Amino acid sequence: MAEYKLENTDKPDKKREELKGKVLQLRDLVSYNDGTVASRMIISRKAGNITLFSFDENEGLSDHTAPFDAVVTVLEGECEVWVSGQTFLMKEGDTIIFPANVPHALSAITKFKMSLTMIRE
Repeated sequence: MAEYKLENTDKPDKKREELKGKVLQLRDLVSYNDGTVASRMIISRKAGNITLFSFDENEGLSDHTAPFDAVVTVLEGECEVWVSGQTFLMKEGDTIIFPANVPHALSAITKFKMSLTMIRE
Protein backbone atom coordinates (compact mmCIF):
# COMPACT_ATOMS: atom_id res chain seq x y z
CA MET A 1 0.00 0.00 0.00
CA ALA A 2 1.20 3.48 -0.85
CA GLU A 3 1.83 6.35 1.54
CA TYR A 4 0.49 9.84 0.83
CA LYS A 5 2.34 12.93 1.99
CA LEU A 6 0.54 16.25 2.39
CA GLU A 7 2.06 19.06 0.38
CA ASN A 8 1.61 22.66 1.41
CA THR A 9 2.67 25.18 -1.20
CA ASP A 10 1.39 28.39 -2.72
CA LYS A 11 3.99 28.34 -5.49
CA PRO A 12 2.53 28.85 -8.97
CA ASP A 13 2.79 25.74 -11.11
CA LYS A 14 2.50 26.17 -14.89
CA LYS A 15 0.64 22.87 -15.39
CA ARG A 16 -1.88 23.74 -12.68
CA GLU A 17 -2.28 27.30 -13.94
CA GLU A 18 -3.17 25.96 -17.42
CA LEU A 19 -6.24 24.22 -15.92
CA LYS A 20 -7.87 27.43 -14.70
CA GLY A 21 -10.86 28.84 -16.55
CA LYS A 22 -11.55 25.60 -18.45
CA VAL A 23 -14.19 22.90 -18.28
CA LEU A 24 -12.43 19.75 -17.07
CA GLN A 25 -13.13 16.04 -16.83
CA LEU A 26 -11.16 15.29 -13.65
CA ARG A 27 -10.80 11.57 -14.44
CA ASP A 28 -8.94 12.49 -17.64
CA LEU A 29 -6.28 14.50 -15.78
CA VAL A 30 -4.56 11.49 -14.18
CA SER A 31 -3.49 8.28 -15.95
CA TYR A 32 -3.23 4.71 -14.74
CA ASN A 33 0.23 3.22 -14.22
CA ASP A 34 0.58 -0.57 -13.99
CA GLY A 35 1.19 -1.84 -10.46
CA THR A 36 1.17 1.54 -8.74
CA VAL A 37 -0.66 4.64 -7.55
CA ALA A 38 -0.31 7.87 -9.53
CA SER A 39 -1.31 11.34 -8.39
CA ARG A 40 -1.68 14.83 -9.77
CA MET A 41 -2.25 17.88 -7.60
CA ILE A 42 -4.52 20.36 -9.37
CA ILE A 43 -4.85 22.96 -6.57
CA SER A 44 -2.28 23.58 -3.86
CA ARG A 45 -2.76 26.41 -1.40
CA LYS A 46 -2.11 27.04 2.29
CA ALA A 47 -5.87 26.67 2.76
CA GLY A 48 -5.90 23.20 1.17
CA ASN A 49 -5.26 20.90 -1.78
CA ILE A 50 -7.18 19.06 -4.46
CA THR A 51 -5.33 15.99 -5.69
CA LEU A 52 -6.38 13.40 -8.25
CA PHE A 53 -5.29 9.78 -7.86
CA SER A 54 -5.34 6.69 -10.06
CA PHE A 55 -4.92 3.24 -8.54
CA ASP A 56 -4.11 0.04 -10.37
CA GLU A 57 -6.21 -2.95 -9.29
CA ASN A 58 -5.33 -4.12 -5.74
CA GLU A 59 -3.27 -0.99 -5.01
CA GLY A 60 -4.27 1.34 -2.18
CA LEU A 61 -3.36 3.67 0.64
CA SER A 62 -2.41 2.07 3.94
CA ASP A 63 -4.09 2.89 7.24
CA HIS A 64 -3.23 6.43 8.29
CA THR A 65 -4.67 9.62 9.78
CA ALA A 66 -4.64 13.21 8.58
CA PRO A 67 -4.90 16.36 10.70
CA PHE A 68 -7.78 17.72 8.58
CA ASP A 69 -11.07 16.45 7.16
CA ALA A 70 -10.61 14.96 3.68
CA VAL A 71 -13.31 14.59 1.02
CA VAL A 72 -12.87 11.67 -1.39
CA THR A 73 -14.98 11.31 -4.54
CA VAL A 74 -14.64 8.26 -6.78
CA LEU A 75 -14.33 9.39 -10.41
CA GLU A 76 -14.08 5.96 -12.04
CA GLY A 77 -14.02 2.29 -10.95
CA GLU A 78 -14.57 0.76 -7.50
CA CYS A 79 -12.71 0.69 -4.20
CA GLU A 80 -13.11 -0.46 -0.64
CA VAL A 81 -12.66 2.13 2.11
CA TRP A 82 -12.09 1.65 5.83
CA VAL A 83 -12.89 4.44 8.27
CA SER A 84 -12.55 3.90 12.00
CA GLY A 85 -13.23 0.18 11.72
CA GLN A 86 -16.13 0.42 9.25
CA THR A 87 -15.87 -0.86 5.65
CA PHE A 88 -17.56 0.81 2.68
CA LEU A 89 -17.75 -0.21 -0.97
CA MET A 90 -17.51 2.87 -3.20
CA LYS A 91 -18.11 3.32 -6.93
CA GLU A 92 -18.11 6.15 -9.47
CA GLY A 93 -19.95 9.18 -8.10
CA ASP A 94 -19.73 8.16 -4.43
CA THR A 95 -18.21 10.57 -1.90
CA ILE A 96 -17.02 10.06 1.67
CA ILE A 97 -15.58 12.46 4.23
CA PHE A 98 -12.66 11.13 6.24
CA PRO A 99 -12.81 12.90 9.62
CA ALA A 100 -9.64 14.56 10.89
CA ASN A 101 -7.44 12.36 13.09
CA VAL A 102 -9.52 9.21 12.41
CA PRO A 103 -7.74 6.15 10.91
CA HIS A 104 -8.69 5.42 7.30
CA ALA A 105 -7.40 3.40 4.34
CA LEU A 106 -8.53 2.31 0.90
CA SER A 107 -7.88 -0.39 -1.68
CA ALA A 108 -8.76 -0.65 -5.38
CA ILE A 109 -11.20 -3.42 -6.25
CA THR A 110 -10.87 -2.46 -9.93
CA LYS A 111 -8.63 0.19 -11.39
CA PHE A 112 -10.07 3.39 -10.03
CA LYS A 113 -9.61 7.13 -9.92
CA MET A 114 -10.52 9.54 -7.15
CA SER A 115 -10.39 13.17 -6.19
CA LEU A 116 -9.11 14.09 -2.71
CA THR A 117 -9.97 17.53 -1.31
CA MET A 118 -8.23 18.52 1.90
CA ILE A 119 -9.16 21.80 3.57
CA ARG A 120 -6.87 23.03 6.32
CA GLU A 121 -8.10 25.07 9.25
